[in-house]
Amino acid sequence: MRSVRIALVSVLGASLLSALSLGAASATSTPTIASCKTTIATQEFAKGTLTVATDNPVYTPWFVNNKPSSGKGYESSMVYAIANILGVAKSNVKWVSEPFDSSYTPGKKSFDFDINEISDTPDRAKVVTFSQSYYDVNQSIVALKTSKIVTHHSPADLKTYQFGDQIGTTGLSYINQYIQPTKPARVYSTLDQAVAALQSGQIDAIAVDTPTGQYMAMSQIVDKNNKMIATQVGQFPSVGEHYGLLFQKNNPLASCINVAISTLRANGTLAKLTSKWLSIYTSIPALKP
Repeated sequence: MRSVRIALVSVLGASLLSALSLGAASATSTPTIASCKTTIATQEFAKGTLTVATDNPVYTPWFVNNKPSSGKGYESSMVYAIANILGVAKSNVKWVSEPFDSSYTPGKKSFDFDINEISDTPDRAKVVTFSQSYYDVNQSIVALKTSKIVTHHSPADLKTYQFGDQIGTTGLSYINQYIQPTKPARVYSTLDQAVAALQSGQIDAIAVDTPTGQYMAMSQIVDKNNKMIATQVGQFPSVGEHYGLLFQKNNPLASCINVAISTLRANGTLAKLTSKWLSIYTSIPALKP
């Protein structure tokens, strides 16, 4: 999802909603933490080092000050929490750069896994392996502050508005499948075109994942004086879309990483990291489709 912030939010979400289960690794049996601690060194790309890829630059709240190794930010903290569960010292975690769009291409990878707000989608999962979810993605509505939808957004109200979105996106899929407006959603080639349509009054709202929607409302949709003119009306419950750690296809290490993520979820660490770093997203009001 990193490239969206770089390219005026033109890439994020350009895929169908994932129908995969949370466990996306290739293993047929679940290892234990103890067994993972003994096998991880033999499974690492560089033996004795956990090599983790992400984009450059990286952004808050996923990372802080463009320093993946700082341990600050949701994704950086997540990596070190996983490493701790598996008995990997912080000094043995190595960060490397991998462009977002290159991460999910087929072929051999020069890292153990990539963490970069990458949605686990059926098409991508054909050529790479994903971990189970470490962040469940919600769809949200972005509209101009002056729009009626800001204050009138009951399920019945939502059906009356003119929505628009980029072709092939999770947002467009959500509109059609869950909101089901009476007016067919207007479809655009890029998300930038949909944003332009919103600003010109051709559409009332865009559905887009919450992190992207926050960026759009806070930084992208502004007037000639650079004043914010849009808002995130609210967000819907997650329907299965999520971010996963990305591995080379059938990498056996994914099984142990899944065990670590499950442990972090069960012991409350994921909830604590979400509360600490992602309140900018969790504080957005809830909507019903």
